[in-house]
Amino acid sequence: MFGRPDMEFLKWRWKPYECELPLFNATQFLEVVKGKSMASVGDSVGRNQMNSLLCLLSHVAEPEDISGRYKTEAIYFRRWFYADYNFTLVTLWSPYLVQASDVDPNRHSSDSLMNLHLDKADEAWVREIESFDFVIVSAGQWFFRPLIFYENDTLVGCHKCGLEGIKDLSLYYGYKMAMRTALRSLINLKGYKGVTFLRTFSPAHFENGDWNKGGSCERTKPYTKEEIKLDGYILWTYMTQVEEFIEAEREAMERGLKLLMMNTTEIMLRRPDGHPNNNSYVYGHYSSKGKSVITHNDCVHWCLPGPIDTWNEFLLYFLKMESQLSSFNSKLERFV
Repeated sequence: MFGRPDMEFLKWRWKPYECELPLFNATQFLEVVKGKSMASVGDSVGRNQMNSLLCLLSHVAEPEDISGRYKTEAIYFRRWFYADYNFTLVTLWSPYLVQASDVDPNRHSSDSLMNLHLDKADEAWVREIESFDFVIVSAGQWFFRPLIFYENDTLVGCHKCGLEGIKDLSLYYGYKMAMRTALRSLINLKGYKGVTFLRTFSPAHFENGDWNKGGSCERTKPYTKEEIKLDGYILWTYMTQVEEFIEAEREAMERGLKLLMMNTTEIMLRRPDGHPNNNSYVYGHYSSKGKSVITHNDCVHWCLPGPIDTWNEFLLYFLKMESQLSSFNSKLERFV
């Protein structure tokens, strides 16, 4: 649709060891979530997954976009309703998961210095989430930006802030604390009874420069096992999530809640071929009202259809397991 000339990226599919991951079945998915609601909380990569899901489900049903019924919501809060299945799908924009604001409210850009209150979950999504049956939490890419960290309304450090006298705590500290706050806030909501999925970090594939310094992703085939390994900042980001997940899972179990991990990091690391890039737009330029405009290559989000569809195959597999377990427990309770 947007001009990408090669289709090779559509011909590869992830295969688990010693088994097969079933293809996505739209009818089966909608039957499993019938009468329920699902929310994705996080950044635009999380929204990318929901767009993938909408496309996959379109083989069976088209939803009504009911976002306009919620006048107070930001443009990034989207809602769809599948009337035939009484199923609601929602994306809630919160790239940091915690309270965030521009240090300079008059200057908002991709490299703006941001204030993060690491111990305060973003109320924009928290106040919406309590009644949902399934919640997918994900975040990552925004934490590489310049950030100032607060806890208990007190400045505790920063990441790439360039300000004298402020301790550099690294992005991993901010990411760890934000992830901790988000997961704890969710599982400690008084009325929340849903199943929570933590989707692990989705790596970018910029080569020959950062995203804003000419980096691109022009590979047309996946990496082999020998070409790539999980290390460096990707490993650290992933392990930060895993550590917080383990502790949050323990607390969730004590409350009788389910917290599941959708582990997608390593399989996506091998797919540098699946990003939109922008080279199809005449090497990163396109015309806007007669003017040539320089755009950044996109090696963060994923083409549709494409590798990201695997995440929803994972999701369906999890949902089927949960449905079968719930049915079994219901029958067991009746027997007892």
